[in-house]
Amino acid sequence: MVYPLTAKPALRLFICTLFLSMLNGCTVLAIADVAASTAIGVTKGVVKTTGKVVGAVIPDGDDDEKK
Repeated sequence: MVYPLTAKPALRLFICTLFLSMLNGCTVLAIADVAASTAIGVTKGVVKTTGKVVGAVIPDGDDDEKK
């Protein structure tokens, strides 16, 4: 039986590359999740701010006296 630490350098490189490629998929998903969460948070902030600015600029009649 051949163990990875005593294997030939080419086989050791292949095994390391195989394990790193498996971990790489998790890293890509984690980065995509962080990017999507950040984009959603920024979009919510922009929409709320825009709504407040529009509400301040365009009066909606709440302050008018009832007739």
